[in-house]
Amino acid sequence: MATKSHALPEITAYRSVPEFAYGRIKDIRIRWALEEIGQPYRTRLIGGIFEDKAPAYLADQPFGQVPVYRQGDLILFESGSILIHIGDTDARLLPSDAMGRGRAISWMIAALNSVEPMIQTLVALTVKGQGTDWLAGAMDAAKPFAEQRLARLSQALGNRDWLEEHFSIGDIVMIDVLRNASPQLLAPHPNLAAYVARGTARPAFQSAMAAHLADCAVAAPLPA
Repeated sequence: MATKSHALPEITAYRSVPEFAYGRIKDIRIRWALEEIGQPYRTRLIGGIFEDKAPAYLADQPFGQVPVYRQGDLILFESGSILIHIGDTDARLLPSDAMGRGRAISWMIAALNSVEPMIQTLVALTVKGQGTDWLAGAMDAAKPFAEQRLARLSQALGNRDWLEEHFSIGDIVMIDVLRNASPQLLAPHPNLAAYVARGTARPAFQSAMAAHLADCAVAAPLPA
């Protein structure tokens, strides 16, 4: 639901990314949330993932990443913070009762702090370690931590459709995190694989991904 109107929330996104990151940048999480509640938005493309960012952009996002969310005078960075703000505008993403709100935020933080670092470590090792003699040992050392976190998550999810009674920002982040896990890592947990498939089949996710891919191109490989 990306649009050209300047009266709408704006999110930043990369104009180009490496092939391994195509379709996996965190602006997707914000696009997905906005699509879930039917909120149109506009995008501002800022260049490549590895390009130096302008000082004005670093003033909004000190680490030069995406997305930055701008709505009027409000400027937010970090996907979790942005999702809480969006969720506070619509109970379909963040329940209004204290217990439901707290649980949804807890799951979102768990996705960011307890699950994503383990999976991202494996992704980074795979990308950086291709053709090296240390990759196998590093993967063997890191993999048990990811396997343990996924086993605990699988147990917590059980046979429910979502992490709590209703879909929330916690599910948006957790599903997007799990999309980066290898099929082999998810294979011992059919309920997690089904959870990811259920989330990514939602029309709002499909629209968010289409908009992301329409804005983004695969960058040329960096010189060796």
